[in-house]
Amino acid sequence: MRWALVKVSLAVTVMVVVAFAIPLGLVIKEMARDRAFSNAERQAAALGPTLSITHERGPLELAVKSTEAGADNRMAVHLPAANEPGSFPIEIGTRRADPADLATVRRVTRVSTTEVPGGWALIQPSMISTKQIALVEVFIPDDEVSRGVVTAWLMLAGVGIALIVGSVAVADRLGIRMVQPAQRLAGAAHELGEGKLGARVPEEGPPELRSAAIAFNAMADQVVQLLANERELAADLSHRLRTPLTVLRLNAASLGEGPAADQTRAAVEQLEREVDTIIRTAREAKPQTTAAGPGAGCDVSEVVRERMDFWSALAEDEGRKVRVAGVERPVRLPVARPELAAALDALLGNVFRHTPEGTAFSVDVHNGEDAVIVLVSDAGPGIVDPEAAMARGNSNGRDGSTGLGLDIVRRVAESTGGDVRIGSSVLGGTEVRVWLGLDARVAAPGERRRGHRGTERRRLRPGRSRPRVGSGMEL
Repeated sequence: MRWALVKVSLAVTVMVVVAFAIPLGLVIKEMARDRAFSNAERQAAALGPTLSITHERGPLELAVKSTEAGADNRMAVHLPAANEPGSFPIEIGTRRADPADLATVRRVTRVSTTEVPGGWALIQPSMISTKQIALVEVFIPDDEVSRGVVTAWLMLAGVGIALIVGSVAVADRLGIRMVQPAQRLAGAAHELGEGKLGARVPEEGPPELRSAAIAFNAMADQVVQLLANERELAADLSHRLRTPLTVLRLNAASLGEGPAADQTRAAVEQLEREVDTIIRTAREAKPQTTAAGPGAGCDVSEVVRERMDFWSALAEDEGRKVRVAGVERPVRLPVARPELAAALDALLGNVFRHTPEGTAFSVDVHNGEDAVIVLVSDAGPGIVDPEAAMARGNSNGRDGSTGLGLDIVRRVAESTGGDVRIGSSVLGGTEVRVWLGLDARVAAPGERRRGHRGTERRRLRPGRSRPRVGSGMEL
């Protein structure tokens, strides 16, 4: 494209220069010729007063020598013979014009020019005192006719060349401005195709290429977002396996002693490690907020009752007292049912996983005008540093944590414009408060309320086969 623009500009400029330079050169040549002939005619006319007074040779010779052309021996005066007997024509200076031309001018009495060897001769008739016609001849050499023409042509050619070079340079710069953004766009497309997701294009250049760069950057951001969402989905699906794994682990712990029981517990622990590995591998990108899709929504009371039916059986086996409140009437939330169920499983699963058997817990649902608050409380030992526990929403996987338990709950809450906080419960342990907004429109990207997040500290309890902590979120 760059060279095409240069060629087009070169062709157009050359045509314009030729179209103007050739006529202008001819005009300059004609002007130089007219100037030379006008000067010669003026010098010939200068002898008119002298010829009207006298036709004697001596005074006429002095008059001829006084002119520029006469001093250069380029002027001649032709006087006819007098009407007296024995008189002869007088010729002063060197004659260059043909006698026939002289006779013609004397007959028509009009200024005339004729080509002679080495130049041109201007012949001007003039009336003398004897009422006869005298002729003044001025020789104009060829170099006088073309004086200054070559210089003017050279200057004209220089200006034309400068215009051509300038137009080519300007076209080249314009071509670079158009080609470079296109090359950067093509390079970024190749990099994105090779898997370099950070490839972006500067939004500069002509408006069309600037629009293409904006569209490409938006597409690249969308690709990164889609890949991140896929990783989050894989991590979330893997994390949901932790709920049945928790049940298997607790059931395996009650099998007693023996080779079969030990093998079962070892298999459950190995399966849990593999699930944790899958979660950490899938969750490589920074988590993105989960937003409810079109038409997504569920009844929070129904979901709480359903999940508590599942966990109540396990709580009865471990001797835990369970209390559920606030689920008598339906409350619609702008959250997909599987997402809310996964968040509740993460909260309740951590109560079983990180508190001793026999620890009581409760789930309370409070319905307000613009939000629903879900409180999960327990009577466990509590969390030493709630703020640090919240920061573990981006866990690095220490202490056997995957870093997704709190993150799942937080993203569900933030998708409605809410947040998650940890405090002390009336039961003496930990209380996790999940604030869920009833209007999904307040959860626009970049405008969601952010909960306080902190890192969870876990304390090993003696005599147990797994680490436990007050009902802190699993990370």
